[in-house]
Amino acid sequence: MLSLEHITIQFGERSLFEDVTATVGPRDRIGLVGSNGSGKSTLLKAIVGLQQTDVGTISKAQYVTVGYLPQDGVNAFGRTLYQEAETAFEDVLQIQHELDDAHQQLTTLDPSSNDFTDTLEVLGELQHKLEDLDAYRMKSKIERILMGLGFSTHDFERMTDEFSGGWQMRIALAKLLLKEPNVLLLDEPTNHLDIETLQWLEEYLHQYNGAIMLVSHDRTFLDNLTTKTFALSRGKFESYAGNYSFYETECEVRKALLLSQMKNQQQHIKQTQEFIERFRYKATKARQVQSRIKQLEKLEIVEVESEEDEIHFHFPPPQQSGRVVMELNNIGKHYGALEVFNNLDYKVERGDRIAIVGVNGAGKSTLSRILAGVESYDAGERIIGYNVVPSYFAQDQADELDLTKDVLQTVEESAGTETRAQLRTLLGSFLFHGDDVFKSVSVLSGGEKSRLALAKMLLLPANFLIMDEPTNHLDMKSKRVLQEALSKYEGTFAIVSHDRAFLDPIVNKVLEVKPGSLRTFLGNLSDYIIKKKEERQQVVQNTEKLDAPLPDETQATWQEQQKRRKSIARDVRIAKKKVEEAEIKIHQLEIRKKEIEAMLVNPDFYKNSDEAKLISAEYKVVQIQIEQAFTNWSDLTHQLEQAEKNV
Repeated sequence: MLSLEHITIQFGERSLFEDVTATVGPRDRIGLVGSNGSGKSTLLKAIVGLQQTDVGTISKAQYVTVGYLPQDGVNAFGRTLYQEAETAFEDVLQIQHELDDAHQQLTTLDPSSNDFTDTLEVLGELQHKLEDLDAYRMKSKIERILMGLGFSTHDFERMTDEFSGGWQMRIALAKLLLKEPNVLLLDEPTNHLDIETLQWLEEYLHQYNGAIMLVSHDRTFLDNLTTKTFALSRGKFESYAGNYSFYETECEVRKALLLSQMKNQQQHIKQTQEFIERFRYKATKARQVQSRIKQLEKLEIVEVESEEDEIHFHFPPPQQSGRVVMELNNIGKHYGALEVFNNLDYKVERGDRIAIVGVNGAGKSTLSRILAGVESYDAGERIIGYNVVPSYFAQDQADELDLTKDVLQTVEESAGTETRAQLRTLLGSFLFHGDDVFKSVSVLSGGEKSRLALAKMLLLPANFLIMDEPTNHLDMKSKRVLQEALSKYEGTFAIVSHDRAFLDPIVNKVLEVKPGSLRTFLGNLSDYIIKKKEERQQVVQNTEKLDAPLPDETQATWQEQQKRRKSIARDVRIAKKKVEEAEIKIHQLEIRKKEIEAMLVNPDFYKNSDEAKLISAEYKVVQIQIEQAFTNWSDLTHQLEQAEKNV
């Protein structure tokens, strides 16, 4: 469906990556991984045509559409949220506009005229086109996607100009999902998403009827969604037939195998060189010596990338605090007319390792700032416990850095007994290598400043850490360094984050923030997710019980009961038959879809352009028919369930 052949991209004299060759199939789920700066975003841009390649070609079938979500720089304005989402259906809107024009023309024409008849025919054709495009489900699709991504129905009529950067990215993602391209390219789609929205997106992408290639530093998201991994490392590209965890394991296996091959080759080279030196001047061995010299010249040397040093970091040992670290009593907080908290009570105890979660806008960052003492409140009191030394990392912490200093000078300000070598090791774990430590803070990117601010915070001898989204600009390796340090930290911490893999091993409480209230769950983030799912299921069961019809007060006669049982049994049989017929139809359509997909990935298929066009058109029709068949099957299954409840 999409192929990359020998792709090379250079920046100046340096090759970002070389000889990238890969294919993307119709239902592939691919994780594109690598350290920051390895070229992941650049490769996505090259696929979508926003980045020129220096060598190689990127080709796709004519029918294939590609959709791309960048990390940032996306802004919508001038429309309401709903109107902006509608732009994903440009073809439908165009037909609807033509339909409105045709209706307007009818009001001005004589019903007995030929023009009136012709216009009626045009109306009919336009109606059929709308049906083919499934236009009548457009409204429900838009509402489903927008609400799944965390927007409320109240937001639908708000102007897009009112939404902040994180919500702007959600708008762009919503439009992309509504367009349903054959290939989705997603660059850090989970940034700025809360835990509930992230789970919804994960489930939606599981069912997506197309290929997906994504860049993400959310390990759990990658593991749950992807079935292939493309890895970029030091300019080289490798493909792995599994998710991120498989990639990590297989990567070690490949390195071990390569190391064994390199050792065997070096032994062979050593023996060959010894033979050459021993018999170089012996006439009877001259032919054999020359043969082995040529062998060495032609030999392709096996090389193994040097292992990066394992980096570990430990927080300075904090002084012990009192049993109660902090208390919030009857806290009230308003932003103008907006009430965030009212009579809020919460107690943090020594040893608490808290994950703060909740939907965006619920007040997570506000709560973290109140805990840190950097946010005022309108009512109540904040009581700091005995011997407590708090330290706070904000999402905008980078704005507080001194732009006149360099990277190393910045961390030296906060250093205690650490040597310069130890500080450079710490900076290396946050991607400041070599001469990077002498860069001026003023020339650093936003992500680099955030990483530097986090490294600086880690040197402070605090016993209560409050961190707001500390992993946003960290790659997998840097997150592991921070995670390991927090796991061994002897103090108390509260972290605002939605990164499940990062939080699970280090937290023992989850604090759910809802507008105006808090709720504590014991355990880690996975325990919290399971508990919330159980609660939702219980709500559904209770609702079904309330909706169930009450039994008749009078006892029905035996004949009436028998008649009712027969009627119910007949309804169940009919419903089962319809479900079976729908399943057979879906099975037949999916068989045909696979047959067409097998043809589409065959290069010889496109030699007959007329046949290729017909089959490609049929493929689109089959996709629509499958979606309609699933909708019908879902309705019939629901009818069967209702019938069986009456048995």
